[in-house]
Amino acid sequence: MFTEAPVETSSLNISTPSSSGRNKPDALNIAIERAQSKLLSLQNPKGYWVFELEADCTIPAEYIMMMHYLDDINVELQAKMAVYMRKRQSDNGSYPLFTGGPGDISCSVKVYYALKMAGDDIYAPHMTRLRDWILGQGGAARANVFTRIALAIFEQLPWRGVPYIPAEIMLFPSWFPFHLDKVSYWSRTVMAPLFILCSLQARAANPHKVGVLELFVVHPDLENHYFPERTLLNKIFLGLDKLGRITRPLIPKRMHERAIQKALDWFTERLNGEDGLGGIFPAMVNAYEAMLLVGYPKDHPHVVTARKAIDKLLVIHADEAYCQPCLSPVWDTALAALALQEADKQQAAPSLTKAYQWLKSVQLSDEPGDWRIRRPNLAGGGWAFQFANPHYPDVDDTAIVGFAMAESGLPDLDESIHRATHWIAGMQSQNGGYGAFDVDNTYYYLNEIPFADHGALLDPPTVDVSARCAMLMARVDKGRGEYLSSLERTIEYIRSEQEADGSWFGRWGTNYIYGTWSVLLGLEQTGVPQSDPMFVRAAAWLKSVQREDGGWGEDNLSYHDDQQYRGRYHFSTAFQTAWAILGLIAAGEAYSPEVKAGIDFLLRSQSSDGVWNDKCFTAPGFPRVFYLKYHGYDKFFPLWALARYRNELKK
Repeated sequence: MFTEAPVETSSLNISTPSSSGRNKPDALNIAIERAQSKLLSLQNPKGYWVFELEADCTIPAEYIMMMHYLDDINVELQAKMAVYMRKRQSDNGSYPLFTGGPGDISCSVKVYYALKMAGDDIYAPHMTRLRDWILGQGGAARANVFTRIALAIFEQLPWRGVPYIPAEIMLFPSWFPFHLDKVSYWSRTVMAPLFILCSLQARAANPHKVGVLELFVVHPDLENHYFPERTLLNKIFLGLDKLGRITRPLIPKRMHERAIQKALDWFTERLNGEDGLGGIFPAMVNAYEAMLLVGYPKDHPHVVTARKAIDKLLVIHADEAYCQPCLSPVWDTALAALALQEADKQQAAPSLTKAYQWLKSVQLSDEPGDWRIRRPNLAGGGWAFQFANPHYPDVDDTAIVGFAMAESGLPDLDESIHRATHWIAGMQSQNGGYGAFDVDNTYYYLNEIPFADHGALLDPPTVDVSARCAMLMARVDKGRGEYLSSLERTIEYIRSEQEADGSWFGRWGTNYIYGTWSVLLGLEQTGVPQSDPMFVRAAAWLKSVQREDGGWGEDNLSYHDDQQYRGRYHFSTAFQTAWAILGLIAAGEAYSPEVKAGIDFLLRSQSSDGVWNDKCFTAPGFPRVFYLKYHGYDKFFPLWALARYRNELKK
């Protein structure tokens, strides 16, 4: 299935012979020009790029469930979403978290419920196979907390089947072991409105009275509800959960009302207009439903705007539709700009100028933000991931945008670059690394609470984000010493995180290939020599996992503690091949046969329209829990790699 080393290929020159013996003049340049032209054509007139961001079938299923919760059903949209979900069922009847992955019980339960709401006959073959698979896994009670909460809201599961999640959590002092400020931004924005839904035990309208009792092994009233006990600490939290339920009647009514109001005030302050709470679908839906539950009228401006934010995430085609988890214009624009700068900075200058003007217009300054809790005296200067999300600038986006601006050489960008770099340096965690949104968000014990069965409650420092921060600081510092101390600490953090085989873990992209590319690209900007063991071991690892066809590929199963998938897949992908090529070139391997073979793979696999049409998912939202397909990755990463290779040959 996998190979340890590539088959040696002949050297690829700017002019290469075709398989028929005729010369292919400027094959590399032709491929670059075709990809560049396609990417330029996809730029929005306002200057940004934004590509579809696709997740698993959980999100469209939840959208249908939202419509039935509210008794506000768009029948045509529901039918298109049902088509989308049916097409993505696995052969064994289940629904995976990513293309080709194993079935996931929680996703499968929600899809079954949504399809049944959409009118699918439960005895239809696809529903029978799906139901049989769910029952074979132990039934719907084995689903995760979020799924069980949804089932409780639709009265398919008693509320005792979900963790005790009282709104009174909002009243805990900041020093308390659990506090909203101690979890990640995505957890905060999801949880605050969820506290209201759970405390008030929201009840869905469910106009067609659709139920899924057939998904339980026994009747849910008799079910031994599934709360996995992993550690002693987890058992302690489960004990506190039981104590909370017992003492709930003792909570004064005024305290309860104050807690509900505090949760409401917290998330309405962060509603973020038509870009939505936190810019992410689960938080938006929870906020929308919570406002209606506490009595906001449907025509209240907050409610109307919240629904618009949700519907901006819809992708509607002629025969199918789905809902994106969020939007990624800042990330897409920065990466597209870097690819175009490598390809032809002069020709792309008008498009790049528009892109950077747009990016400047959405750079944050002194707006309120949760990151200020840990850094109250730090001047702002970051970028969010989405069109707007001022409470939550993204460290990773800020680093890549600042670096792209610095590399562009375009005028009128210095002020933006230096504000971004100063903010980045100030967001460093104690261990020298960087989280995506917060400083030192490392309260690992909180992953043991019953609510956190997904294990994605926190935002600790990660190597890929840290490497891009090092890349920006090194590029901007250039010997001045302003960021030298922060940079050196980041490099030591990166060094300490290198795996025994020479790779690095990729938190925000799949996976060790992504992590290794991120680090090598970052280290290239620093004073670390290419002879350093970090470079040497990483390059050797990338070479060791190259496939026979010259490309690279890695399965998301590498996030599931399965070592056979580390850096490996049963086919090559263009975006992962591009990462590997860029990483090897950064390590000084531009003239290696492995890089030539990777370039040859990209040339062979490019489609006539200039892109590569990768079908697989490209990144984890949360490892083992939630995965994403960035539709732009096969449009800018291969272009970047081809252009970087050509430019190295010219040197």
